[in-house]
This record gives sequence, C-alpha cells and structure tokens, in this order.
Amino acid sequence: MKTIIECCVSTSATRVCTPLPYTKYRCNNNMFATCSASSSITRRPLSLSLISTTFSAFIFSLPPPLSSSSSFSKFPVSDFFEIPNSGGVKALDLLDGSGEVPSDGDQVAIHYYGRLAAKQGWRFDSTYDHKDDNGDPNPFVFVLGSGKVITGIDVAVRSMKVGGIRRVIIPPSQGYQNTSQEPIPPNFFDRQRLFTTIFNPTRLANGEGSTLGTLIFDIELVSLRHL
Repeated sequence: MKTIIECCVSTSATRVCTPLPYTKYRCNNNMFATCSASSSITRRPLSLSLISTTFSAFIFSLPPPLSSSSSFSKFPVSDFFEIPNSGGVKALDLLDGSGEVPSDGDQVAIHYYGRLAAKQGWRFDSTYDHKDDNGDPNPFVFVLGSGKVITGIDVAVRSMKVGGIRRVIIPPSQGYQNTSQEPIPPNFFDRQRLFTTIFNPTRLANGEGSTLGTLIFDIELVSLRHL
C-alpha cells in the first residue's frame, strides 16, 4: 500500500484553493488561488506562519500504512521529488523564492515547523514559538555546510532560493544522529519526547529504526549572508 501524506484542508474531500495574502511570490501547483504582488518585504516572513494558521489543519503527517483512509484531501508522496545526492530527502516546493541560492559557507536564516512522522505528525518545534524581547519570532540561523544541523535540512536549504517555502520528508539516515545536532527544541519536554522516540533502544532493536526518525519539515528560507 502506498504511503501518503495527508493534508486536512477542509471537511470536504476536495482540495481548497484559498488566497494567501502578504506573499510576493507566485504560487505552485495552484495550491493557493492568488498571491498579492504588492506586499512589503517586512511582512513576507509571515508567509509560512499564515500557511499553518489560515489553514488550521494544513499539517502533513505520515500515518501508519493501514490507516491511510481519510475524508480529507490527500497528497501522495509521488508529488514530492527526491533531492539529488541527498540520501533520500524528498521535497515539495510550496512557494518559489526569487532571491539568491545559498552556497556552502553562507549564513542562512530559516523559519521552520518540525514534525515527527512516528508520532503521526506531532509538531516538536517551530521557530514561530521562539520569540525575541519584542514578541517577534526568531528565525533559526546557521552556516550552510558547517555540519552542525541535521543533514536533511542542510541539503534542503542549499537548493532553495531566498523567499521560498519547501516541505521536506527527511529519512532517519539524514535526520538526527545524536542529541547535539541542531535544530534542538528549546522546550525540555518536547526535546525529551523527540529523542526518546528516535533513539528508543527497544524499538531500534526490533528493527523499527527506518521509521522512528523520519521527520517532516516546513522550511522558509528568509535570508542569507555571505561570510
């Protein structure tokens, strides 16, 4: 049975196209009906947040193979493409960026939503929960190719353009290999639940390692800086 990614867009079984405001980039696959070309750059980083808040259930998860039936819209994994030389990372571009493509050594800033497939799409972290003193969300900043972040995020970002939004499915081999790799959830209980699931010794011994660490990330490349 083909594994699917479920998207709960509405209570009907049809895909709904709804305007996404404050986005200056064109839409892919008719996923959104319109985009506003007049939005200011100061509002653009909100686009990924709007995807999740405007569509309250616009959440992708990898359900168990036997529970693939649903009354909601379904997007098969075949809609994703495998990033070349990525070790099996699959991507779906939700919005095309119009800025630069980063290179190794560039400092990049991203917003993301991280979900764990083994927990039916449980969201273990989001940069929109990381607030500065003014209450604004803090993007996650790292140097591309530094080896400090999980490989799946690194390879996903290096082929994006600034302003783009991409959903990626990261297999365990390209995800967390240890508890020091970033991004690390700042909340202790989320961090504990994440790592005790991925590195559960009993389930790993039972041969479940190929599914425990599968991650789903929504990534927006906000900016880059050449160092």
